[in-house]
Amino acid sequence: MNSLLTNSVGLLKGIRIADFTWIGAGSYTTKMLADAGAEVIKIESATRPDSLRNAAPFANKTPGINRSGYFSDRNSSKKSITLNLKDPKGLALAKEIIAQSDVVANNFAAGTMAKLGLDYDTVKAIRSDIIYLDMSMQGSSGPEYKYIGYGLTIAALTGLQFLGGLPDRAPVGTGTNYPDHIPNPTHAAFALLAALRHRRKTGVGQYIDMAQTEPTLCLLGPAFLNLSINHAVTTRQGNDLEGSAPHGVYRCAGEDQWIAIAASTNQAWQALVTVLGARFPDAWEDQTNRWKDRKKLDVALQAHTISWSKEALMLALQEKHVAAGVVNSPAEVILDPQLLARNHWRRLDHPEMGNSLYNAPPYQFSHDANELRSPAPLLGQHTQEVCRNLLNLEITEIKKLQAEGILR
Repeated sequence: MNSLLTNSVGLLKGIRIADFTWIGAGSYTTKMLADAGAEVIKIESATRPDSLRNAAPFANKTPGINRSGYFSDRNSSKKSITLNLKDPKGLALAKEIIAQSDVVANNFAAGTMAKLGLDYDTVKAIRSDIIYLDMSMQGSSGPEYKYIGYGLTIAALTGLQFLGGLPDRAPVGTGTNYPDHIPNPTHAAFALLAALRHRRKTGVGQYIDMAQTEPTLCLLGPAFLNLSINHAVTTRQGNDLEGSAPHGVYRCAGEDQWIAIAASTNQAWQALVTVLGARFPDAWEDQTNRWKDRKKLDVALQAHTISWSKEALMLALQEKHVAAGVVNSPAEVILDPQLLARNHWRRLDHPEMGNSLYNAPPYQFSHDANELRSPAPLLGQHTQEVCRNLLNLEITEIKKLQAEGILR
């Protein structure tokens, strides 16, 4: 297989992905595979680019199609080619890329790829053993399969948003499009890896029909069990954990400084009391009473935590085997000693944004490199490279297609 990446490393080296994904969940799915060595060619439109390219924050607070930190974090190690898929010549070029790819991935609304002329049956006719990932919001069947949505609406439909927030307030969800970041891309990547393994053993490709609402449901297991077994509807609980107290976030010394503490057992409670050097009602030595009086307990506990620095209190509690963690701001996370020790933060030289900070892959292999091989691509940055090295087009042909608006 002709690789475009001269510095390609990783367990998935030799796998090529024709990547039609955009925004969050789809882009993160293919990013994980790209960082693991797969050659991911992001097929984009110059007239309707990935909307994540226009999402803040922007480098130096200057908006631009190539300046989004959000897009950069989701698209490291990829190549970008811009094609006009509405033109037959552009569509033909996309099909040539597909013919030399192992995977085709998209997370458009159901039916979009068919409108482009790239539905599974068409793609399978181009390459019979192709692995085709369709990850729309509701899947390709059912009464709501044509519905469109984003992480926010997925969280709402699945009940995740209903459970997020304080008991006496409206649902607030998770504060971000959580389905885009964890359940959907990780399940999609797992499905792709399983399909690749199956094809290696059998030679048979796969159509993967993934409804993004369904992986999100895995986050709500306790709520569903509570309903099916106890016939009770779980509602918003804030930081409460049924039967466990203290279990919350408490103010520390300084402006907007906090610590999270979970002391669920009587032993942990005694250790917490010892560290604080405090006196509390004797009744709170029993977990049941602490849970019953948890609101009073939280007020009393914070009266003591507020005199501590959050770091000192965390270290003192951890030394006594009490689960505690400082509430870090993004600026503090970047300086977190644990992450620094594991070399988590990586800096890459982006062509337009300059030296930029990236997350490393969140897993390290013992016998293979797993690195960010390049920063997120500029829109169409590798159009000529892909056309020359993969499609075997001459420069004169490429310029002609650019003049015709086929390549952008």
